[in-house]
Amino acid sequence: MKALNKLTAPKSVAPEKIIQFGEGNFLRAFVDWIIWNTNQKTNFNASVVVVQPIDKGMVEWLNGQDCLYHVNLQGRLKGEAVNSLERIDCISRALNPYSQNAAFMALAEQPEIRFVISNTTEAGIAFDPNCKFSDAPASSYPGKLTQLLFRRYKTFGGDPKKGLIIMPCELIFLNGHHLKECIFQYIELWKDDFGADYAGFKEWFTKYNYVCATLVDRIVPGFPRKEIAQIQERCGYADNLVVQAEIFHLWVIEAAENISLEQLAAEFPADKAGLNVLFVKSEAPYHERKVTLLNGPHTVLSPVAYLSGVDIVRDACNHPVIGKYIHKVQFEELMETLNLPMDELRQFATDVLERFNNPYVDHQVTSIMLNSFPKFQTRDLPGLKVYLERKGELPKGLVLGLAAIITYYKGGVREDGAPITPNDDPKIMELLKELWATGDLHKVATGVLAAKDLIWTEHGDLNQIPGLTAMLEGFLKDIQEKGMLKTVESIL
Repeated sequence: MKALNKLTAPKSVAPEKIIQFGEGNFLRAFVDWIIWNTNQKTNFNASVVVVQPIDKGMVEWLNGQDCLYHVNLQGRLKGEAVNSLERIDCISRALNPYSQNAAFMALAEQPEIRFVISNTTEAGIAFDPNCKFSDAPASSYPGKLTQLLFRRYKTFGGDPKKGLIIMPCELIFLNGHHLKECIFQYIELWKDDFGADYAGFKEWFTKYNYVCATLVDRIVPGFPRKEIAQIQERCGYADNLVVQAEIFHLWVIEAAENISLEQLAAEFPADKAGLNVLFVKSEAPYHERKVTLLNGPHTVLSPVAYLSGVDIVRDACNHPVIGKYIHKVQFEELMETLNLPMDELRQFATDVLERFNNPYVDHQVTSIMLNSFPKFQTRDLPGLKVYLERKGELPKGLVLGLAAIITYYKGGVREDGAPITPNDDPKIMELLKELWATGDLHKVATGVLAAKDLIWTEHGDLNQIPGLTAMLEGFLKDIQEKGMLKTVESIL
C-alpha cells in the first residue's frame, strides 16, 4: 500500500492565511475540514500552519505525511446513512514552537496571515503569571499568542490592516471573551518588556484585532482503530492520521464588538460553501439551544431507556415507546422554553435526533449517566422552570426523567439482571442511599428536592416549585409498582 505524502497524492498550494494552535483530532476533523470545503467551493484559497501548543504532540506525524490525511464522516443526513471519506490537504506545514521557536515567531511577519484558530482544551485559555516575555515560547497558549501579536505589531509598525481575526474553539462558553481577557493580562504583565511600545501595542490589539467567541459542535471519535485496515484499503493509502467524525457539524461565530457580521462573513466565507457556519451577534442563544436540545434530552432519556431495558441511544430512538418519550421531551417540552425562531429550533431538534440515531455509533446510555444530578440541574431544570412559567403546568417528561434518575441511583439490578451502578459525588450517593433506605417515597422525593446545598446549588429547595413534589412522588411510585416502561406509556 502506498505511503501518503505529496509525491503519491495531489496536494494543493495556497497562501498561508491561518495559524492553528492545536493538531488534534477535533480541529482536523472540524476546522480543517471546513477550511478545505471552503477552499473547494469559494475563492477563499487559504492554507493552515499548525502550531503544536504543548511540548509533546503530533507535528512530526503530520509532517511525515506532508500534512495530508483523510476524514471519515459517518451518520445520517436527511434520513440516509452516510459513510464518506475525503482527503484533506489544506494544512501546509506543522511547527513545534518548543524546538522551532524562530519559525513559529516568523509567522507574525507573514503579511497574508489573517486568522488564528485554536483548540487547546478547556484548560488552555488561562493566564499564567509565571510566563515571561523572554520565554521561547511562553508556556500558556494566550502567552504564545501575545508574543506573536507583539512581533506582528513591531514588524508592520502597527498597521491597522495587519490585525488578526482570532476564533478560539475551546469548549467553554464565551471562549473568545476569556482569551481576550488573558491577552490583556499579559499585556499588563509584560508592559515593562514592551517599554515605549506598550501603549501603542495595547491600542493596536484593542482596535484592530478581532477576538470572536465561537461555539463548535461535532462528535469526533478520532482514530478508527477497529476499521483502519478497511479504511486504508478504501482510500488506497497507508494513512496513519485518519480521523473519524459524525456527519453533523455546526460552527457559531460571534462577531467581536469591533468587527461587523458582514466583514467577518466576507473574510471567512464558510457559509457560502454551504456549510453549517453561522455568523451572529451573540452565541448565547445557540449555546442555550445546544445545552437544552442536545444535552437536555440525553440526560433524561438515558435512565429512562436503561431502566426500560434499552442500552444504546440509537435503539432508544427507534423503540416504540422510548422513541415517543424522547420526541415528547424534545419537541413538546424543551423546545417550548427557548427563544430562537421555531423553524430553526425544529431543524436543530430534528438534526439532534438524527445524530442520536447514528447507525455507526453504539453510544451506551450508561456512558451518559455519570454525574446525572449536576447534568439535570444545568441542562433540564432551567427548561422545567420556564415551561411551568409559560404553560402553567409542569413538563411531565422532564419530571419523569428526574424520577428515573432518582430510581437509577437506588442501585441494585434491572429486571433482566443487568447491574445498576450509578456514579456521582460520594455525598450525593450517600444521601440517595439514606433516602431509599427509609422505604418512604415521599421522603425520597422531598429529600432529593430539598438538597439545595448538595445538588441544586443554583436553584434552592425545589419543593417550592408548585406541584413538583407530588408529581415526582407519583412517578416514583408508578416506577416501583408498574415498571419504567408502563410509566412512560402513561404520559404519552
